[in-house]
Amino acid sequence: MEIYDAQPEHHVQEAEYLRLLGYPRGHEPGGRVKELMAWARDWYAQHGRPWVYHRRAGLATDASTLRLDNVEFGSPRLREHLQHHGATGAVLVAVSAGRECEEHARELWNEGKPDEYFFLEIYGSAVVEDLVARTSGRLCDAVSRDDLMAVPHYSPGYAGWDVAEQNKLFELINARASRPLPGPLDVLTSGMLKPKKSLLAVFGLAPVTVARPVALGTPCEGCSFSPCRYRRAPYRHDAGPVTDRPTGQSETGPTPALRYTVNARALRKWAAERVSLAPQADGSIEAVFRFDGTTCSHQPLAFDYRVRLSGAANGNVILASSCRPAPDDEGHKLTCSYLADAEDHLHEIAADRPLVGRPLDEVFAWSRESAPAGCHCAPASRAHKWGLALEAIHYALSQSNSQTPDPKPQTLHLC
Repeated sequence: MEIYDAQPEHHVQEAEYLRLLGYPRGHEPGGRVKELMAWARDWYAQHGRPWVYHRRAGLATDASTLRLDNVEFGSPRLREHLQHHGATGAVLVAVSAGRECEEHARELWNEGKPDEYFFLEIYGSAVVEDLVARTSGRLCDAVSRDDLMAVPHYSPGYAGWDVAEQNKLFELINARASRPLPGPLDVLTSGMLKPKKSLLAVFGLAPVTVARPVALGTPCEGCSFSPCRYRRAPYRHDAGPVTDRPTGQSETGPTPALRYTVNARALRKWAAERVSLAPQADGSIEAVFRFDGTTCSHQPLAFDYRVRLSGAANGNVILASSCRPAPDDEGHKLTCSYLADAEDHLHEIAADRPLVGRPLDEVFAWSRESAPAGCHCAPASRAHKWGLALEAIHYALSQSNSQTPDPKPQTLHLC
């Protein structure tokens, strides 16, 4: 099974686009946002050139090794992921939103149009996610006759899989492809893909009836391909809309206290050591969160997240926000994206301003995936860190106001 598709079907769902833009689930965008979303969608429909390639590969695993088509990969996390799902085969996948999107976004930035730049950049990311989801559905369709289903994909750069193996995976895909890929794609020595709105991935193929740990559930729970005929469980991110009722209240009375995604001990430490709050004369608050992480090569890096809030009397609406490398930081210059295109990478980081114009409390309704990589190369990783920053600031504010919420953790996402 080898597929070359230079004109793949794609349709970015509005809810997924809004999620990547940083809006909480159920948020109804305003006029300007709707205009920019429609513009990006229309531009891409006219000029975008997405493509998809995938083929089956041999899979062999044991207690310590993983081989794809007899090529060994050194990621224990990938091996465990495939073994836990009972995978007996694999599919190598390459998808891309095309270089046109990236090139035009850069032109927009150079023309002084940061809003258009941001919305088109995010739309390109949404196209890649949609292509991957549809590929999962197509794989389930193709292997269903063998009572198999696709296991959620895994990619170099994900937790536990060194991005440096992106080159090895790319070489393996090309080595046995019957002809060139449907569109342009290069991998830099750092592992960075170009065009950057692209993805290399491995899907496992597992028997439908295989027993899986309860925590994993069915692979369908991690797949967002909505029209799939083979869905056996709902997509886990497909929750109901957020209501407009006040935080901490429900239709029948008070609800449990706000739930942070970071544990209480970390929140207390961050509030004391990483967050600074500066009340302003007009009642607003300038908040700063210092993020300390590491690059893929384990070099330290530090970023400052700055947020201006309207103040408690006005609902602590986020009036403005920014993320920049700390003044004395050099580690960000060693990340894959910076080495590939420093100016563009810093522009991407600066363009991410989730929840601006919304109350700080909405961070608890903001749906974002866990992406605890220390760098800021991927949109999901940047959103993950913004979530940490906003929750830490929220907790610090609650402490300064002597209104200690119950920081019951859902999961621990520390970088």
